[in-house]
Amino acid sequence: MPIVRPYVNSRRYSSTAGAGTGTGATFAIAATAFTDDTGAAATAFPASYSYYNFYINGVLQTADTSTVTTTAITIPGGNVLDGGTPIIVEFVVT
Repeated sequence: MPIVRPYVNSRRYSSTAGAGTGTGATFAIAATAFTDDTGAAATAFPASYSYYNFYINGVLQTADTSTVTTTAITIPGGNVLDGGTPIIVEFVVT
């Protein structure tokens, strides 16, 4: 019986903390404030994915640091970050 590898790929999006709005628990960055791997403006995050990795200034964050929808990523307390801090979201899709 042959082994069939599942299809696995990723979608990466980058922005900066300065693109976010709100304060405290409501701080969020809209998906449209991100660019994708090709440098094109994102219109939405993937609706279906296996999991996502979230990086602040290149450091992988724990699961309690964010929540994501197709339209935005919410980062509680993210308003205290310097506006130039890089934010990267990587979705692993199957």
